[in-house]
Amino acid sequence: MSEPVRYRLEGKTAVVEMDDGKANALSVTMIDALLAALARAEGEASAIVLAGRPERFCAGFDLRVMMSGPEHAKALLTRGADLLLGLYATPLPLIVACTGHALAGGALVVLTGDVRIAAAGPFKLGLNEVAIGMPVPLLAMELARDRLSAAALPRATLLAQVYDPAGAAIAGYVDEVVAADEVLPRALAEAARLGALGRMPYRATKERLRGPTIAHIRASMESDMRALMFPGA
Repeated sequence: MSEPVRYRLEGKTAVVEMDDGKANALSVTMIDALLAALARAEGEASAIVLAGRPERFCAGFDLRVMMSGPEHAKALLTRGADLLLGLYATPLPLIVACTGHALAGGALVVLTGDVRIAAAGPFKLGLNEVAIGMPVPLLAMELARDRLSAAALPRATLLAQVYDPAGAAIAGYVDEVVAADEVLPRALAEAARLGALGRMPYRATKERLRGPTIAHIRASMESDMRALMFPGA
């Protein structure tokens, strides 16, 4: 199997593309590769573009692992939380090029972006956990609370509303929708613009904007994970 993540520099922008040949599920291999790409980008780039393959952005956490037992599921979710919070807190501008479907954990990856650009098309975006029999984890709830509109939040979480790209823009999952062949060029243009801003003020402002949410998630994650994985224990 080839590497699930490709990394390249375009000028001062790190372009990180997920492509496992399938639906880009968040497996341990995918998560580790994304964390490595994030660390590399923070050391050599001024901005990051995170993209998927055409028609598939990210399908969320690997269901084979999630269904293999509570301990395995907890380990994957814990590693995935490291990724999501790492993306959400990265000091670099993070532009998400949502190239297709983004469900559950994939929708959370979209929510971590500073600017989120989606491809137009028959794609599904949303937190469908309740619809597939899972509670929405606290981390997911807080990212949704932070990024989605207040009006959309109950439908997007409690009612498991899944959106097309236009609806996702109204709800707050993405900032704009463009033709599929324009997603990456548009993301690169935004990365060049934001990457030219001063790194220190950008980092410090992001810390002030997102720090309280991150602190709350980290402080509550262990107890929330126990409640999710071992209800009634």
